[in-house]
Amino acid sequence: MAVIELRGIRRTYRIAAQGAKGKQNGAFVVKALRSIDFSAEAGEFVSVMGPSGSGKSTLMNILGCLDKPSGGTYLLDGIETSTSDSDTFALIRNKKIGFVFQAFNLLARTTALENVELPLFYDREGRRADKTGRKNGEGRRAEGRKDRAAAALREVGLGDRMGHMPSQLSGGQQQRVAIARAMVNDPAFILADEPTGNLDTEMSLEIMALFQALNRRGKTVVMVTHEPELAAYTRRIITLRDGELVSDLPVAEPRDAAADLARWKQDHAQLSASSEPEPQEAEA
Repeated sequence: MAVIELRGIRRTYRIAAQGAKGKQNGAFVVKALRSIDFSAEAGEFVSVMGPSGSGKSTLMNILGCLDKPSGGTYLLDGIETSTSDSDTFALIRNKKIGFVFQAFNLLARTTALENVELPLFYDREGRRADKTGRKNGEGRRAEGRKDRAAAALREVGLGDRMGHMPSQLSGGQQQRVAIARAMVNDPAFILADEPTGNLDTEMSLEIMALFQALNRRGKTVVMVTHEPELAAYTRRIITLRDGELVSDLPVAEPRDAAADLARWKQDHAQLSASSEPEPQEAEA
C-alpha cells in the first residue's frame, strides 16, 4: 500500500514586482513544482536530492502538510490532504508525520523524556471517555505518555539518558531524541530534512545507522539531502531540478552505515595510536 501518493502536484507563487520608489509594478509567477508524480510504499527509505532552487524544500513542505499544492492531489496514508482545512492539516501532521530537522528543535529546559512526550499532548485519541462518559484522569494519561516516550527513547538507544537535558547530550544524542519524538505517535512516515547537517562524520554515520535500523523494522523514511554520500544509505533516490522530477532510481546496493561507522572508528583509533609520542627511556 502506498503511504505517499502525489499526482500532478504543482506549486506556484505570485510575487509582486517592485517598481520605482517601492511601488508595485505587476507580479511574476514562480513555478516551484511542475506536475510532480511520486509515490512511496510502506517500508521504503527514500532520499530526495537536487541542487539549490530545485524544489526540494517546497516538496518537503507539501509532504509534511506545511503547505498546500496549487494543483494536483496528495494522498497520505489514504487521506486526501490537498483539500483539508487547517484543523485537519494539524491533526494529520501530529498523527501521520514524524518530523526530524537539521537543528534538532529540542526544548532546552526540558529533559529528553519530556521532549519526546510533547507530540502526545496533542493526541486527541488519548482523551477517550471511560464507561461513565467521563474523560480518563490526567494521571492515567500522563503515565501513558511517559511510557510511550520512554519506549521510543529505548528504541533509539537512549534508555539511560531520559532525564538528561539537551545541553548534557552530544549532537548525535540530541538528534536521537528528535528521532524518538518523531516516532512516538507511530506516524505513517518519518520526514527528515538534512538530519545530519549539524553533525560531524561519526555522529552522521550513527544517525544513518539508526535510520537504516528503523527502516529494517518497517518504518517508512523520506530524507531530504544534498549529499550523495548520505543518499547512498537509502534504498531509492529521487532527483529534482527546476521544479521537475528528473529521475527516480533504486539504489542497487545501499551502503551499510553501521559497518562504515565501525570502520571509521577503527581507522581513527589506529591514527590516534600512531600519533601518540613514544615513551622516553630513562637516563642511566
